[in-house]
Amino acid sequence: MDTFAFIIHPIDPKTDVARKYPLLGKLLTEGQINFFSRFFPPVYISEITGVRSESTGKEIRGWFIACPFTPKTMLRLPVETVYRKIVACGHKAEELGAGLLGLGAYTSVVGDAGETIAERLALPVTNGDAYTVYMAVEAVREAARCMEIDMAEASAAVVGATGVIGGVCAQLLARDVADLTLIGRRADALESVREQCTGHRAQVSTSLDIDAIYHADLILTVTSATTAVIEPQHLKPGAVVCDVARPRDVSHRVAQQRDDVLVIEGGMVEVPGPVDFGFNFGFPPGKSYACMAETMALALEGRYEDYSVGKHIDLAQVYEIGEIAARHGFRLSGFRSFERAVTDEQIAHVRQQAQNARASRRPITTG
Repeated sequence: MDTFAFIIHPIDPKTDVARKYPLLGKLLTEGQINFFSRFFPPVYISEITGVRSESTGKEIRGWFIACPFTPKTMLRLPVETVYRKIVACGHKAEELGAGLLGLGAYTSVVGDAGETIAERLALPVTNGDAYTVYMAVEAVREAARCMEIDMAEASAAVVGATGVIGGVCAQLLARDVADLTLIGRRADALESVREQCTGHRAQVSTSLDIDAIYHADLILTVTSATTAVIEPQHLKPGAVVCDVARPRDVSHRVAQQRDDVLVIEGGMVEVPGPVDFGFNFGFPPGKSYACMAETMALALEGRYEDYSVGKHIDLAQVYEIGEIAARHGFRLSGFRSFERAVTDEQIAHVRQQAQNARASRRPITTG
């Protein structure tokens, strides 16, 4: 049987640690978890069974392995220290018999986005970015449809446009929308992405100011910030925000104060077959993140090779993994917002509140 492993790590320290160790999650503070995590070895989490291709009937199994570092720990420690811990996770995957290793969340972006990890391990590596891009844009398209926004006439913005994922998402959205604003921290890097996005449907502009997203109907955000960058005052009524970042870019204050905008977390992926992850990572049964799905889809395809690694993804690779995943039965399966499923009733409520806000032209306040 073909096999894979996927590395996860705590994002919300207390909540995520409690998923595996309820007592530790209850007793330790976030600061204590950040401190003690530096000394923990890789943690075996669970076996994954029942992933089965719809086209071939092939079934694979895998494992979740936890890198104990939190995002803040990864940013504070020397990158070589983080590399060693991730490589140790890879060695654990090899011992379990994995044929392919997927890097999740911050383990996929730290340093050179998986290149060094791939060089130091015998088994092939993917960071899942190609399918993350594919599904993020699919989620934006579906959310636009749900909110009755015409993509061809819409204004869009990409926050974190100079990153690996943001830049390729921008290139795809430039083919769909009328106007596209690229937001980042470096003008020269933004100009490079703008050049890659020109020549298609969208009129493309750049900005260093997050306030520039206020005019956008559709926002895709994927920064590497460890704190929220999008607040209630940044969004116009009726806006759709697809938050691909982990930790999240959108402040919880948006959920509390703005019931006239739709925030989604990049879309859930339905995994083919009677899958059992053996661990509650916060998604409904049978659903996964796109980066996880890329690892599984490649294993089903028998593509045991380094795939999405490094700080460059080309569009051909995004289209290819989209085709591979669709052939085996992976598909977009609803939305989540602030760790909860989004219902049709909630979307209808957002549409109505946005109409009311536009009609009354009420000012947006931050509370």
